[in-house]
Amino acid sequence: MKKIETIIRPEQFPELHKQLHSAGIKGLTVTEVAGYGLQKGKTGVYRGNVYDVTLLPKIKVELVTTNEDYETIIGIIKKTCNTGKVGDGKIFVYPLENVIRIRTGDEGTQAI
Repeated sequence: MKKIETIIRPEQFPELHKQLHSAGIKGLTVTEVAGYGLQKGKTGVYRGNVYDVTLLPKIKVELVTTNEDYETIIGIIKKTCNTGKVGDGKIFVYPLENVIRIRTGDEGTQAI
């Protein structure tokens, strides 16, 4: 099994959610986060004062999948979230030892 985490632009999430749902993804976790990478934030003006915004709003999507399906999911994320601009985000893939559904005690792929 694999755990996939992706950090994306907030405006990309509705379409990504739709595409993942269409691909049969039954569950995911979504968190509003802030950070920076190559994009490095931006400078803004508020009431005449100049300020730096170094942490930009992003969405973190986490999901668990089988070893067989993870490449398909990665493809969906790349296709849906790629604008070709700095700040599109990152995808992290981790090996996952086990998943346990608390309610039933199901383990492994049965618990996904």
